[in-house]
Amino acid sequence: MEYSAVIISGELAQDHEFIYPYYRLKEENINLDVCLVGGKEVNGILGTRLPPNKDQEVIGLDSLDIQKYDLIILPGGVKCMEKIRLEKQLISFIHEFNSKGGLIGCICSGVQLLISANVVSGRKISGYYSLQIDIENAGAVYTDLPAVVDKNIVTTAHYKDMGPWMKEVIKKLK
Repeated sequence: MEYSAVIISGELAQDHEFIYPYYRLKEENINLDVCLVGGKEVNGILGTRLPPNKDQEVIGLDSLDIQKYDLIILPGGVKCMEKIRLEKQLISFIHEFNSKGGLIGCICSGVQLLISANVVSGRKISGYYSLQIDIENAGAVYTDLPAVVDKNIVTTAHYKDMGPWMKEVIKKLK
């Protein structure tokens, strides 16, 4: 079976949290789009140009199609998340994608997008440690494990756990 995924992020994303899933998905021969708010390459917080491959086409929010994707990846980067969580079109996309049962992989401060999309209530969710109170205030049960799976959402708190997290994301996808 052929799968399609999209990584959604923006300026000042956490480089590791973008690059690791990017190449893991490519290793699995998953059709991959990169959607960056603004529709063009950006700099990660550590200075990496995202996306990391020069030949990777970047799409904007207007090109997102819920029917096209089996998986969305939401990397972190607190400065990035504080800005892109204000994009109503993005938040609506995440909410609708979750409603149809689409698989969501989310790491670190990317959980801010899940909170803004109102999809965490009643679920076990991980995210960056400083966001525990936000996660709980959104009605979720904060769970600090390397990979937290709750139905169609797979989360982790920190890039030190990207291996187990992506292993669960890919297992759930396939």
